[in-house]
This record gives sequence, structure tokens and C-alpha cells, in this order.
Amino acid sequence: MSQNKIIIKGAREHNLKGIDLEILRNELVVITGLSGSGKSSLAFDTLYAEGQRRYVESLSSYARQFLEQMSKPKVDYIEGLSPAIAIEQRKASSNPRSTVATRTEIYDYLRLIFAHIGEPHCYNCGRKIQSQTIENMSNQIMQFRKDSLIQIMSPLVRGRKGEYRDLLEEIKREGYLRVRIDGRIRLLEEEVFLDKNKKHTIEIVVDRLEVKKGIETRLTDSLETASNRSDGLVLVTQKLAEKEKEYVFSRHFACSHCGISYQEISPRMFSFNSPYGACPVCNGLGTQQSIDPDLVVPDRARSLNEGAVVPWNVGVGFHRWARTAAGYYSRRLASVAEHYDFSLDEPFESLSERAQKTILYGSDSEKIKFTEQRGGEFYEYWTTFEGVIPNLERRYKDSDSNYVQEEISKYIRETPCPGCSGARLRKESLAVTLKGMSIYEIVKLSIKENNTFFSNLKLSSREQLIAGEILKEIKKRLGFMVSVGLDYLTLDRRVGTLSGGEAERIRLATQIGSGLVGVIYILDEPTIGLHQRDNKRLLDTLKGLRDMGNTIIVVEHDRSTIEAADHIIDLGPGAGEHGGEVVVSGSLQDVIDCEASLTGKYLKNELKISIPTIRRQPRDNQYLEIIGAEEHNLKKINVKFPLGTFICITGVSGSGKSTLVEETLYRALARHFYKSRMKPGKYEKMEGIHFIDKVVVIDQSPIGRTPRSNPATYTGLFTPIRQLFSQIEEARMRGYQLGRFSFNVKRGRCQRCRGEGMIKIEMQFLPDVYVPCDVCKGKRYSKETLQIKYKGKNIADVLDLTVEEALKFFRNIPQVRRKLETLNDVGLGYVHLGQPATTLSGGEAQRVKLSRELSKLGTGKTLYILDEPTTGLHFADIDKLLSVLNRLVDKENTILVIEHNPEVIKVADYIIDLGPEGGEEGGELVACGSPEEIVRNKRSYTGEILKKFL
Repeated sequence: MSQNKIIIKGAREHNLKGIDLEILRNELVVITGLSGSGKSSLAFDTLYAEGQRRYVESLSSYARQFLEQMSKPKVDYIEGLSPAIAIEQRKASSNPRSTVATRTEIYDYLRLIFAHIGEPHCYNCGRKIQSQTIENMSNQIMQFRKDSLIQIMSPLVRGRKGEYRDLLEEIKREGYLRVRIDGRIRLLEEEVFLDKNKKHTIEIVVDRLEVKKGIETRLTDSLETASNRSDGLVLVTQKLAEKEKEYVFSRHFACSHCGISYQEISPRMFSFNSPYGACPVCNGLGTQQSIDPDLVVPDRARSLNEGAVVPWNVGVGFHRWARTAAGYYSRRLASVAEHYDFSLDEPFESLSERAQKTILYGSDSEKIKFTEQRGGEFYEYWTTFEGVIPNLERRYKDSDSNYVQEEISKYIRETPCPGCSGARLRKESLAVTLKGMSIYEIVKLSIKENNTFFSNLKLSSREQLIAGEILKEIKKRLGFMVSVGLDYLTLDRRVGTLSGGEAERIRLATQIGSGLVGVIYILDEPTIGLHQRDNKRLLDTLKGLRDMGNTIIVVEHDRSTIEAADHIIDLGPGAGEHGGEVVVSGSLQDVIDCEASLTGKYLKNELKISIPTIRRQPRDNQYLEIIGAEEHNLKKINVKFPLGTFICITGVSGSGKSTLVEETLYRALARHFYKSRMKPGKYEKMEGIHFIDKVVVIDQSPIGRTPRSNPATYTGLFTPIRQLFSQIEEARMRGYQLGRFSFNVKRGRCQRCRGEGMIKIEMQFLPDVYVPCDVCKGKRYSKETLQIKYKGKNIADVLDLTVEEALKFFRNIPQVRRKLETLNDVGLGYVHLGQPATTLSGGEAQRVKLSRELSKLGTGKTLYILDEPTTGLHFADIDKLLSVLNRLVDKENTILVIEHNPEVIKVADYIIDLGPEGGEEGGELVACGSPEEIVRNKRSYTGEILKKFL
């Protein structure tokens, strides 16, 4: 077997045409080619899948059942393959407990440092806590209420899995009679069985006595015994008439001033995923869900009679779950208005503060006179007013109806936990500091600030001995994240809020920290979301990973990355059915010299994306202007968007682009046009909003989350196709309607697979196997439905056509052809009409959405917002996409694109450049104007990069 090569023979996954390849190990390899040419099929579905499958199969059957099983790819054989790690460009976990610090393992190292060299303080008075003697403990207990019963216990096991048979037997031999297990007193003379897979807490009951004079000696002896048995920790419960109080004493940590004791200071004390560290109010989430008054009363200029209180709105559009009680609510509000002497026709914002507070939160103990009607008679009574928000909270908590809960959830927003103010941890954990800072204060800092803090951290010789190696690991990970342009992120940032590119570089940081060698790393466009300024630093990092003895395989279209590669594999020559072949495999010069390589032609500038000769000016001198934007790191900036033009928002990562466009501008417009409940970022005012009539975001989120959704259903193309089939004479004779040709409708679909086309067979220690349905043979439809044919093809055959093939097939059906032409125009000619949405990449999903917008009849006053639309696109694909976007602008619409790719930026009519840096050093308007004006601005990093492209 070759030791220095990966040899692939006959790779046929998806559209790969039985390709053969040799890849040298320990090199930086770039796989490039048109979108849909087979890059991901080769990198992820062949190399990664086989590398991962072989590794997992080498494990025991017990271990395999806990791991994701991968199917064997369609390939004759692969030699020289080592374990593979895939780092894909996708949205990270939405788990609110996953943060940048936890994902990169920095938080684990921080917990170790705080546990071993952190300085504990009293959370009450702030004094440093010191060890507590047995005498201190005894004196404090003797202050308890006389005649109260106490129980002295020695904690042995705290929240750990196991059966503990030997331990319980040992305790019994030592003469103890009782233990407390998981909060319940158990006699040792009884058989005790514990579930080995559950966490348990075990405490020996050392003594039980009554607090009174004369017990001091016995108390001291019992405390000594308990302390010795559990390394200085003693648990005392005091039984009172109404409840039982629990006290923790420690010979190691206690405040002599307040009498507050700490349990052992261990790493789990700083984990918000552990009950020993998590805030008891929010259980470590740092937030709580509560009804937001701004969502309950979104338009304060409305009166109560005009429906200011949306959940209780008794007008035309009030909610179904409130409809039956609408008259009741209106009478309640009328009584409140009479009591506080205000009019129901008065704008909500004009009401007194007291009246507003009463409507939202209730009248507390103040009683109000209400009038109700029963049996045709009116009667009066006095009672308190519950308030809208308490009413919604009560209904949400008490209702068993999913519909009611779903409706009320529209008014719920996350707010910081009142117990920990968002810190996630117990007050005891937050009182431990490192050089004056708590662990929460450290994770609140940006990566750049943390890098400076730990680089300048001075430790004593003892502390250095304990924490030296831990610090190295922290600094290594921080240094990498700074080097790949993530220095603006804070360590407590939730990974679910990161972009795909940010999440990929975070995962890369974790891998570099692991220090593995001899591994194949497969990366999906790591430069996404990264400004060209930071590309070199990312490439240096990848080369460093290669030099450690790893093979780096990158799916990439970025020019600088391709040019820096040791080896380039160019797939093509086209996309889909026209791709899947190796056009050229070799050095950069080999690619440039290959006449068949489209990539080579762009690299040597034989083909290029042309720069417009004239930059468009704003339509009728119209601008949309946002004034005083100051959400997150935005520095109260004023930004003008020229309408009827192609606008690019640029700037380094973290400069505030998404905050300005998505969180502020889009949310404000969505609230204006669509009454959206999304809260916009802070800004003073917006001008020129009347110049547009709608806003559309075209992002890379999936067009559907199940295989039942596909390009045909999403674009509306499937409806006229089904109409066409339902009008065929044979279909009409059989009485088949439109629904007969839907695989979601019972009458027409295959009953065996319910329209899925596949049957899942569960395998215990192997991956689940999906096999074509044995009744419909994967066609999804019933035999009778498939008998209806148009031009020799049934409905399943039509769904299997590519967009290109369907264009020829339906060339005489205008309603179908128009939608197919827009799909083809955005570069999706290779995609099958019925291709499951779950198999489309983010870039493909975005272009499907774009085609749907293109096929609509617009007013010419639409603002389209796109975030990095060139993700996953080759130079030729970008050229095609730009022509489509310019078609929308030519219809007097406005295109607003967040982009780092200079090939796109150079063709913009207008650039808005934010920065100059990321995080707190960003958020300023660095430059705005045409590309020619931007390159003249010396503060603009974007301008510096653009000089090479203009």
C-alpha cells in the first residue's frame, strides 16, 4: 500500500463519473469547480464518509451504537486513507448552552484554572474566605434555635454515577446505621440497590441530636468524625416546624464574618451545565422567558378601542383563542378606564404611567368595580384587575392547548435571568476570582481582550506549576481565533448566533487545539464570512496544520486560497449531469495551462467578471436613510441607501454589517410593512421608507426541512405541472383532480411508503438503511396515478427531469417555461425538479429563492437583501448570479448585499464600508461611495483590496 498517497479508484457518488485520483498526503489540496460539479460528493460523500466509516467500524459494537454510522460510498476502492475530520460550513448548534468558550474547550480549561488557583470570596461581604475550624462550626450550630433537631452528615458521593455496593458495605462495617441517598434516609440493614447509569449523592448520617446545653463535646466529636470522613466537608440539617434547613460547613472555605461556608471548590462548581454550578433560578441558561410589553402593545399610538393591546384586540383580526372571551376583556378594560378616569379612545402612549402599568401588570391589591351580565341581569362586584401580562402568563402555564400556547408564545421574549443577571452561575461560583475577575467577567470579554489578559497574566511559581500547561492550551486557542479574524467575538457568545463561516472557524480552532497528526482535515469554504484582509492569516494557519503532519483538503472558490494550494483538483466541466469529471489535477501552473479548465481561464484573466462602465445613480435621487443606529457595536451611525442601485455592505468580520442590515434595517422595515414582532436594533429614525413597498430577504436557510419539499414545490412550478396532468383526457375520464398528482395527498401517492419513495430499515449496530419502496420502486405515486402520461412521461418521470431537460420538455407551456427559465438563469440547470430540499446546499437554496422572486411580477419598489450570496459559487457562477441581480436592479428594484468577495464588490454601484476593525473597534461608517471612491479612502481595508481588481 502506498504510504504517501491517497489513491481513489472509480468514485461514483452522486454525479461523479467513476473518477480516479491520486492525492499526496501532508499537502494543502484545493477542490474547485462549478457549483454542482461534484466537489462535495468527492470531498465529503466519498473521502470523509469512507475515512469515518473505516474508523467507526474498527470500534466495538457497543461503542458503534453511540456514534453516527455512515454508509459505504460508491467507490471501487481507496488506499492510503487515514481517519478523516470534516469541518463543514453550516450553522452551528442552536443549543443555548453551547457558547464559543465551551465549543473551543476554553471554558473547560477556565474551570480548571478557577478550581485550582482561583481566590474564593464571600459572596455576601466580599471578604476572602478562609478555612473553618471544628470549633467555629460547633459555635455556629450552638446558635441554632434551642430544642431544634439537627442531623450531622458526612458527604461521600456528590452527583456521580455508580452502584456503590462496596462503599455502602464499608459504611455498614464501620458501624453506621443510616445514610442519606439522593435526599432520602435509608437504613443500612436494608438492601440498597442503585442504578449504575444514574447520578447519586450519598451522605453518612453520623449523628442526630437536639440543640441544647451540654451537647458541646458530643457535637464536636461528631463534627470531627464527619469532617475526617469527607475531607473537611460537613453537612448539617436543622429540622424546623415548617421546613428543614441545610447548612454546609467546610474546614477549607468559610467566611468568618458572615458564617457562610462553601462546598469543595472543584471544576464542576464553574459549570453552568451542572447543578453544583448552575444558577438555581435559570438552571444555567442565563435567561428566562417572559411576556414582552413591547410585543403586547407594539403600537402605542393606538387606543384601546383601536386594538392597542394586541392579544386582547376585539377588532377584526383578534386571535381565535381570545374570540369567545373578547366581550369579557372589553368590559374589563372599560371598567379599568372608568376607575382611572381615562378614555378608551385615548392613545395608549397618552395614558398616565399608572394607567399603563395597571393595564399591563394589574391593580395589585387595589379593587375595581366591574359589571357583568348573567341570565339577562346586570350585577356589580369589586375585585382586583389581573392585568394583561399576568393573564397571558397564567394561560400559558395552565393551558393544555398547543394552539393557545403557540399563540401566547408570540408575545414571549428572552430576558436576562433575575437571579444571576445572565451570568448562568451560582453566586458562590461568581465569588471566586482570578486576578480580580470572575469567570463570567472573563467570558464576557472579546477574544482579543482575553488574548491580551492571558498573555500578560503573571502567576506565582506555585500557580505556574499548577496552571502552566492549562494556560498554554487557552493561549493556543485564543491565538488561533485572533489569527483567523474572530478576535471580535466574546467567549460567552452563543454558537447558534454565529454565521456558518464563523462556526466553521470555531470548529477549526478546536481541532487545532487537539494537536492531532496523521489526520485528513476536510474543510468547506473556510474563507466564507472572512474579509480578504484576514485570508492570509487563515492560510498560514492551514499550512501550519499541514506542517504538523496532516492532509488538508479544502473545497474552495477563493482565488487566494486556490493560488496558495500545493495541489488543485478542478472538477467539471459543467454542473450536475455535465460535471463529475476531473478536468485537471495538479499544480497551479497545470490548471492555468489546461485549456479545458474554466477555473484556469479565470485565474489567468482570460475570462473575467467585467466592471460596469457606468455606475447607476439613485432612482429619482431617492434614498432610504437610517439615522442614529447604535445596536451592539454600531456607533450611532447615519447610513444612506441609494434606491434603484446595487449596494454592497463591506467591512471586516464583526464590523457591524449584519447588525446594521439584518437586525436593524430589515427588522424595522418588516415591522413597518408586515407588522413583524421582531424587535429592531436601536436607532433614532428612518427616512425615505415611502419610496419602497416591500422588503425581501433571500438567505441561505433551507427551502424546506423534509424531503417532501423540492425546487418544484417551493417555486410554485409543481402546481401548473399538476394542472397540466389533471387536464389530460385520460385523467379527466377517471375523475382525477389536481390533488391526485401530489405525493402529499393520500389518493394519489403510494400507500406503502406514503409518498416518500423509500422505506427505512433499522439496523442496530449499523447505519439505518433506506431502500426503494418495493411497491412503487421509488416513484412515490400509486400505479394508477403513474398511468397518466404527458408526452410519454408520467408525473414521477417529470420530477426526475433536470431544469435544463424540463425546459425543452415544457417549451410550449408558457406558465411552466417562465419559472423554469428563472431557475436556469440563476445557474440551477443541473438540479432535478423533485430533488429533496434537504440535499440542496445553502447556496443552491438561496438561488432557488432568488428564482422565485425573479418569476414574480414586481412593482419596481422592492428592497432585496442578500447575505454573502456567492457562498459555494465558482467565478462563472458568480458572473451568472450578478447578471440576474442586475436584472432586478434594471427593473428599478434595490439590491443590498453583504459581501466580502471583491469580484462582487467591484461591480457594485455603491459601497457602504463599516469598520475599521471588528467588535468594539468597529461599528463606524469608514467610507461610502462608488468603488472608485472607496479605493481612495486610506482608512478602508476594502479599498486597499479593491485596488487590485479595478
